[in-house]
Amino acid sequence: MPRHFSEIARGRDNNLNLIRMIAATAVLVSHSYPISLGHAATEPLQDKLGTSLGHVAVLIFFAISGFLIAKSYDTRGDWRTFLLARAARLFPALAFVLLLTVLVGGAFLTVSSADEYWVGAGSYLLRNLSLAKLQYELPGVFLGNPYGQAINGSLWTLFYEVLCYLAVLIVGLAGLLSNRFAALALALANLVFLAVIQFVEIHDRIEALTTLAAPFSIGAAIYVWRDKVAFSGYIAALLWVPALALANSNFFPVVFSAALSYNALYLGFAPFKKLLWYNRLGDFSYGTYVFAFPIQQLVASWGISSPHTNIVLALPIVLVMAALSWHFVEAPSLNFYRRLAKRGVVSS
Repeated sequence: MPRHFSEIARGRDNNLNLIRMIAATAVLVSHSYPISLGHAATEPLQDKLGTSLGHVAVLIFFAISGFLIAKSYDTRGDWRTFLLARAARLFPALAFVLLLTVLVGGAFLTVSSADEYWVGAGSYLLRNLSLAKLQYELPGVFLGNPYGQAINGSLWTLFYEVLCYLAVLIVGLAGLLSNRFAALALALANLVFLAVIQFVEIHDRIEALTTLAAPFSIGAAIYVWRDKVAFSGYIAALLWVPALALANSNFFPVVFSAALSYNALYLGFAPFKKLLWYNRLGDFSYGTYVFAFPIQQLVASWGISSPHTNIVLALPIVLVMAALSWHFVEAPSLNFYRRLAKRGVVSS
């Protein structure tokens, strides 16, 4: 009898932290090309698949997030607790990187006047914490960089992550998260719409939401159907057949999203016991993701125009900042939330 995800995807003893860390590092590698060479630079995989390594990594994030966020709402069952848990995971590290960026930019990098800089810095903090209308630049910072003045070009995905959280909340409140066919219908509808937008032009934000919500909805559907979806390496491998066959076609984003989502979760829960040591280190993936771009831009401001050199110089700094963020910001915030849960202030 084949095993199912419900038999494998239990507890926290899995490879998801490591998969997300690899994905976050892949985003750094992908961004090193346009950051070092300018917007016209071709990122890894772009020529062969029509999509970049960084984009693939972001899709992996959303597939894993779909599974875990659906599980989060299902196990908590209370909308207040769900929102508090999501806020405790997302916003402390975001506030940390924004504040640190502003302070470093103001002290060491800007060529603007103090008055001009701090007015822009205040707007930068408020708008980027809201996620709704991001501000990418700080006055007088990174003026000569090949990519331009963007401080943190990775933050745009967080807005869509929050929208996906809210979608799970709405579906959960409507009682549809426990409805297998509703979850399947939503995932299929998303994939159909993803196919449609390959043939018609739509607003950039709707296109981005559809593209990222597709793996998220697949991950959520796999969670809802976890006792029926087979956990199989054969399925994981076979899903790549139509994906590779349709590479560079209009239907590639659809089949690729499905194949990548299943494979990300399969590898995330595969019983590779020798890899579980990584979980003892902490979860550095989010910190790596939000700190990489500004640090890579800093390296580029030193006159480094080689993507490979950018990676070599930026990655160690990013890993240090990600570790500090996890141990001194993210983990304490999550522990504070858990203490509230234990005291009954919120339910766990």
